[in-house]
Amino acid sequence: MLRPLRTVFSPAEYPDLLVGLDSADDAAVWKLDEARALVFTTDFFTPVVDDPYDYGAISAANSLSDVYAMGGKPFLALNIAALPPDLTVDVSTEILRGAAEKAREAGVVIAGGHTIQDKEPKFGLAVLGMLQIDALLSKGGLRPGDHLFLTKPLGFGVTTTALKRGLVTDPELAEVSGWMKTLNRAAGELAMTCGLRAATDITGFGLLGHLSEMTKASGCGLILRMSAVPLVSCARKYAQAYTFPGGASDNRLYFEPGVHFADEIPDYERILLFDPQTSGGLLLAVPEDKLSAFQQAAQAAALPVWEIGTVDFETGIRVLA
Repeated sequence: MLRPLRTVFSPAEYPDLLVGLDSADDAAVWKLDEARALVFTTDFFTPVVDDPYDYGAISAANSLSDVYAMGGKPFLALNIAALPPDLTVDVSTEILRGAAEKAREAGVVIAGGHTIQDKEPKFGLAVLGMLQIDALLSKGGLRPGDHLFLTKPLGFGVTTTALKRGLVTDPELAEVSGWMKTLNRAAGELAMTCGLRAATDITGFGLLGHLSEMTKASGCGLILRMSAVPLVSCARKYAQAYTFPGGASDNRLYFEPGVHFADEIPDYERILLFDPQTSGGLLLAVPEDKLSAFQQAAQAAALPVWEIGTVDFETGIRVLA
């Protein structure tokens, strides 16, 4: 998809482009001076929930997440909206309000944007952030011995697909929506405070897809423990019903050749690790010498973190029961 861009924009011609087309990282990074850089990203998608306010808030949290995943602080955003002409003004207003209030919570100003008509609603943000170059987080920063931590549970994709089929209860929806609306700001600040170097956010490629990108960029392997992976309360129920979105199968087809599962892990649990997430958590790699300080800082910030595995010398990903 990006091949035509690479033939026009050679990274060697743009030395101030610190992160761009030559890496699989979460956002573009442009050097301003020896200490500072701009982070720029964009994302938008169709509704994952029925409530328009929640849809706007989730979209904003998701769009902002890429800046946090790079170690930056977002400060400015523009709306990107494609709205059906027959969508009522009340619904459109609630989408924009949900995004605006979530951006304000993050300390971000939405200064305008662009709207077109389309058959199905699509909404998101283009986001600009600032980072200190020496605090840059990347997918290529894994090192053997690092501990892997996740800051949100999995199961958003399988649950929101079950929602479209009319299966999800109100408490289940509230739980999943609550997680998706949660900003990754605190997780990003924790990574900067502890001087971490490797991170990504878990979104459309699912946990194993994004981890596969990290292992490829870092030249390392991973060992995951399935029993340690956090899941929303209804994830296994809907996984056993196989209410996965189509992207889960696509992710599995593309990334599974580099993954070895323990035989006792059932198929539905394996697919959960490929389940596309919307506004998922950050995956943080913590070196052994920073582990204690990281855990203490997470506890002090009341930030939930789950240790799910370690970085290994061997290539590939092994998932243990």
